[in-house]
Amino acid sequence: MTNARSIAAIAVTGLAVAIAAPIGIHLWDHYEEAPWTRDGRVRADVVAVASEVPGLVQDVLIKDNQAVRKGDVLIRLDPQRFRLAVEQAEAVVASREAALERASNDRTRYEKLSDGVVSQQQRETVRAADLQARATYNQALVDLEIAHLNLIRSEIRAPVNGLVTNFDLRPGTYLPPGRGILALIETGTVHAEGYFEETKLARIHVGDPADVILMGGPRIRGEVESIAHGIEDRERSSGASMLANINPTFSWVRLAQRIPVRIKLDVEHTDDLIAGRTVTIQIDSNNSAIPTITTMFATRLLRFFPGRIESVTAPDSDQSSTKR
Repeated sequence: MTNARSIAAIAVTGLAVAIAAPIGIHLWDHYEEAPWTRDGRVRADVVAVASEVPGLVQDVLIKDNQAVRKGDVLIRLDPQRFRLAVEQAEAVVASREAALERASNDRTRYEKLSDGVVSQQQRETVRAADLQARATYNQALVDLEIAHLNLIRSEIRAPVNGLVTNFDLRPGTYLPPGRGILALIETGTVHAEGYFEETKLARIHVGDPADVILMGGPRIRGEVESIAHGIEDRERSSGASMLANINPTFSWVRLAQRIPVRIKLDVEHTDDLIAGRTVTIQIDSNNSAIPTITTMFATRLLRFFPGRIESVTAPDSDQSSTKR
């Protein structure tokens, strides 16, 4: 009876170990080796809209969080000053055109006169006056074109299709040139970006399927679109002598760097997603199979004794291949 109980206890213990071992290995692989991260964000291309000319806001034709199309008028500045500038430029063009015609006629008349009537110096003076009048006229045409362009720019238009965000502007506000007015989230550019530890990059490849889980939201399928090729080196800067300035560090713990990985989302209406939301990203890599106990421990030991472990594991691998 006692032997039967002992055998039963051993069997139950062995069964529990047999069940727990794969689960433990899977959890170890998932948290330590599998390419996943909770450090992810929904990202989108943002276009900062600004006025190219100074002026007072006359009409605001949009509101916050509104969808707009490329070319739509967003804001209209007071056009009176720009119209007056066009009229002034047109008057200058007319004046310079008359001066050019007069100088051209004088040059033609002097060139027809004989050498005994006018000197060579007088001809050169008239020719120079004609060339100067022509250059002045061309400059007036350019100024007129700029005045027309500024009048057109008094209407601030959407540069791309997108969604207006962070917008709060009222008529009567003075807008200087170049200052940002609003942010426009470009349509069709919403994607996810995960910041993976550099130790997991070997198991991430372009085209790998991925699961993107929104915090408090649904699971979205996607695929790896690209992997960043560089990040900022925080330990290095340029000194006054333009030589490398390396900060000395003696920390025992070396944290893995985070590398951005761009994920293309497989959803029809990506614009419904909010840029900046937190996501968890898991890559379904082809190399993410559950490792065996031998492989797992050999991988750990290779980090400390690469030469010895390779020599020990090589015969085993040959024997396993021979058996197959």
